[in-house]
Amino acid sequence: MKLKPIIISLLDTDLYKFNMHQVVFHKHTDLEGEYYFKCRNRDVVFTEEMLQEINAQIDYLCTLRFNKEELEYLRSIRFIKNDYVEFLRLWHPIREYVSTGLNEKGELSIVIKGPIFSAMHFEIYILEIVNEVYFRMKYDYEKLLISAKKRLDKKIADFQNGIYNFKFAEFGCRRRLSREWEQTVINRLANETENCVGTSNVYFAMKCSLTPIGTFAHEFVQMYQGIDSIPLAYTNAFAMNDWYEEYKGDNGTALTDTITTDLFLLDFNHSMVNNYSGVRHDSGDPFIWGEKMIDHYKKYGVDPKTKLLLFSDGLDFDMAQKLYDYFKDKTRVSFGIGTFCSNDTQEKALNIVIKLQYVNGRPVAKLSDNPNKAMCMDKEYLSYLRKSVEFRINRERG
Repeated sequence: MKLKPIIISLLDTDLYKFNMHQVVFHKHTDLEGEYYFKCRNRDVVFTEEMLQEINAQIDYLCTLRFNKEELEYLRSIRFIKNDYVEFLRLWHPIREYVSTGLNEKGELSIVIKGPIFSAMHFEIYILEIVNEVYFRMKYDYEKLLISAKKRLDKKIADFQNGIYNFKFAEFGCRRRLSREWEQTVINRLANETENCVGTSNVYFAMKCSLTPIGTFAHEFVQMYQGIDSIPLAYTNAFAMNDWYEEYKGDNGTALTDTITTDLFLLDFNHSMVNNYSGVRHDSGDPFIWGEKMIDHYKKYGVDPKTKLLLFSDGLDFDMAQKLYDYFKDKTRVSFGIGTFCSNDTQEKALNIVIKLQYVNGRPVAKLSDNPNKAMCMDKEYLSYLRKSVEFRINRERG
C-alpha cells in the first residue's frame, strides 16, 4: 500500500523549535543531545503494524527539504535571521539519529541522538507522526472525526454567543488527531471567531495567513545543564542571557518552570524583567503562579498591565475563561491551547512527550512546578539537581 505522508512540510512544527534552533545554531553547535519518548497514559499498546508505519513515516520525513516558499516565509518573520535561514536551506532530518522499538508489553520506545543543532527538530515531527498513526490504526477514524466536529461546532458557538471572550493561540500540533484535522480546526477558529490570534504551527500560519506564535521550551533551559562551566542552579540565567543577546527583547516571553519558578525568579532580576515582554506558565497552580508573577513585577516597580501572562498548561476553554476573568484587570493575559483544540474526540488523547535527557553525555532534567511532570532518566542526578536548586533558593532568600 502506498504511503500517505503525515509530514509534508518541514514547517509543520512549533515556532519555538525555530526560535531555539537559531540560538543553538549561533551559540552552541558543540552540544550533543539524547532525546527520549514517553507515553504518560497508562495501558496504551502500540502494535508491530503501528511501529512499521511510524518507521515508514520517519523515513519519508527524512526525504524532505525546505523549499523556496518556506524559506522566504521564515525570512519574513521579524526575528529570524538571514544566516540561519541559509543554514536551513542546507539542513535536513538525518534518519540515522532516530531509533525506534517495541517491547513485549506494546510500549513504544523512540530515541533521538545527535548534535542538538541538527537533531532537535525531530521532537515535534515524531510526536505528530506517532499521534496520527495511533489514532488512525487504533480506532475508526471517521467516527473520531464526527465526534471532533461536533465538539468544535459547540466551541465555536460558545465564542459566538459570548460564553467565552478571551484571546488565545492554537498550540495543538504535537498531539493533534491528524494534520488535516488541525488545519480544519485552525481555519474555523480563525474565520468563525474573533478570538484565535494565531497558531504555533508555522506551516499553517503560512497557509492560513495567521501569526506564528512561540517562545522557548523546557529543552532550551535543560540544555545548559549539560555545559560543564555553568553551575546547575544558574542555568536559567545563562539561558535567558543568551536568548536576550539573540533577540534583544524582540522575542521575549520566558518559560518559568524548567527548574521551578521560585528559582527562575532569583534570575528574573530588574534587567530581565524589563528585557522580557512576559512569562509563560506550564505547571503548578496557575492562579498562585499568576499572583506570584504580578507581585514580582511590582517588586521592581513595573506595572503588571504592561506585561503578558501566557498560560499553556493543558488548558480547556472553561479554565482559560476562569483565568481570564480573574487576571484581565490585573495584567495582560493570553493562552496557548493545544490538545483541547486539535484532538478533542470521544476517545482520550495521548499524553506523549519527547524530552531531552542527556547533553554531552551528562543527564539533564526538568523539575517543573508540578512534581508529577518531572522527567529524568537518572534519579541520582534528579535528586542532586533538586538539592542544588533548594540550596540556592534557601541561601539567597535567607
